[in-house]
Amino acid sequence: MSQTRHVPVMLQRCLDLLAPALEAPGPQPPVVVDCTLGLGGHSEALLSAFPTARLIALDRDKEALRLSGERLAPYGDRATLVHAVYDELPEVLDRLGVPKVQGILFDLGVSSMQLDEADRGFAYAQDAPLDMRMDQSTGMGAAEVLNTYPPGELVRILRAYGEEKQAKRIVSAVVREREKEPFSNSARLVELIRDSLPQAAKRTGGNPAKRTFQALRIEVNGELTVLERAIPAAVRSLAVGGRIAVLSYHSLEDRLVKQVFAAGAANTAPAGLPVVPERYQPRLKLLTRGAELPTEEEVAENRRAAPARLRGAQRIRAEER
Repeated sequence: MSQTRHVPVMLQRCLDLLAPALEAPGPQPPVVVDCTLGLGGHSEALLSAFPTARLIALDRDKEALRLSGERLAPYGDRATLVHAVYDELPEVLDRLGVPKVQGILFDLGVSSMQLDEADRGFAYAQDAPLDMRMDQSTGMGAAEVLNTYPPGELVRILRAYGEEKQAKRIVSAVVREREKEPFSNSARLVELIRDSLPQAAKRTGGNPAKRTFQALRIEVNGELTVLERAIPAAVRSLAVGGRIAVLSYHSLEDRLVKQVFAAGAANTAPAGLPVVPERYQPRLKLLTRGAELPTEEEVAENRRAAPARLRGAQRIRAEER
């Protein structure tokens, strides 16, 4: 597997956001968590940029852990790789005896490896079994979702997770076709989507199958449900002064991150108090004005960076006991 093809998204900006927390002097080496290890591009850069830091990296994909393990081997015991989904962060830290961490990075969405390995079924540009599970040892794949979910549930998933305006047309075609023969491969689904859409819908927004594939991937991996738990859990895992950076790739993820950060940065005191008690003070300080976007140069170099949205926050107050 060539590691040169994997270009980490908004890498320097992520390092800059986390740097003040990982360079601050302290009694112990700082701990940074890469919640979405993937091929290890961000993790390798974190270990290289912050030579005193200890890295804990999570991934639900065993193949990603194996490949990244080879890549990060030169860093020895500074890197601890864990097979886990990112909402399991509190349990992982507890198991490792790490009470709080100084930095956390999320790079959400599908890793380059999963998109590039044809047999995983994530990519609509090549024919492959319709799987899309990030952890292939558990759960149902995309084919099973397509073949067994009631039509109304499929419409809901395509609308909610793919923001697909033509969800009803696509699902009608899927239901008609699955009765003739169950779905198993991606090429048949891509062709069906192309045939289902009106001409005007095919002319906008790249491959017409893109939104459906995104929706199925999110459903198969429970991504938004996991993220709803993971971002608040990550904020709670930060030491005071610690920083979190989150890269999202579609509006649903970004909205969720925005809501958690905004709630943490809000003053929750009842109106009219002359002095705001400590427990009502904000727990977070926002480090980005809205969501930051990749530069034109970065998008030209790495097309997968195009939809990225980066938000950062700093922990400024401990949890109330």
